[in-house]
Amino acid sequence: MMTDGERNINMLFEQMGMDGDDAAVEQFIQENQLPQSLELSDAPFWSDSQRKFLKDEYRADAGWIEIIDELNTRLHKDAMDAQKLTK
Repeated sequence: MMTDGERNINMLFEQMGMDGDDAAVEQFIQENQLPQSLELSDAPFWSDSQRKFLKDEYRADAGWIEIIDELNTRLHKDAMDAQKLTK
């Protein structure tokens, strides 16, 4: 498990066994937008181990927390943008 150095979203994807390439990350985010009511860790596309990693890191307020928050925001962007339009 990676523990040293500055982390970024590409490293988070790699940590979860996914392609961390910029294009792959962007494609994943665009293709997997979540409704506002669905929590990041409850998304249907995570494996059990990925879901556990996200939950454990978030609960522990661990070193990945800021990057997980970024991923959460980016995966809910369409829902947040739609909500702004209705206000």
